[in-house]
Amino acid sequence: LGINRLGSVFVPDESYGSLIEEFMMKHLEVLYKEKKSWAPSEILRRIGESMNSSDSILSTAARMNVPIFIPGMPDGSVGSQFWSFYETHKDFSLDILMDQHLISDIVFSTDKAGAIMIGGGISKHHTIWWNQFRGGLDYAIYITTAQEYDGSLSGAKLEEAISWKKMK
Repeated sequence: LGINRLGSVFVPDESYGSLIEEFMMKHLEVLYKEKKSWAPSEILRRIGESMNSSDSILSTAARMNVPIFIPGMPDGSVGSQFWSFYETHKDFSLDILMDQHLISDIVFSTDKAGAIMIGGGISKHHTIWWNQFRGGLDYAIYITTAQEYDGSLSGAKLEEAISWKKMK
């Protein structure tokens, strides 16, 4: 059919598969020459810097020096590219614990904390989890299609996080 389904989104072949593979391999080769171990947020920043596009979240975040954390980075089509690269570069590593350290530095050094969370699951939980250690997020925007009725974290309203001191 020439179409890939990502949840409820249809992506044409020309915008998926080999396009992602070539894009990621090109960037990973450049980064690998510089150093062998990278935090996911560092990789995202460097990709954003190379794109230089006002239409790109990664590019805009890099320009504004705003880190992007994706705790599930090894998952999915992009994540499989890290594995594929590793298969031929055994000394390459994706240092997810470095991102934990960077997040903790931000959480413990800020007077006010806010988050924009798109989707639920690991991304949402990671954000609110870290902020419970500072008494909770001061501000949050949560965008999801998940429903509250099934009891999942993805469907839980932000008010639920108040009971855990993940939100103020």
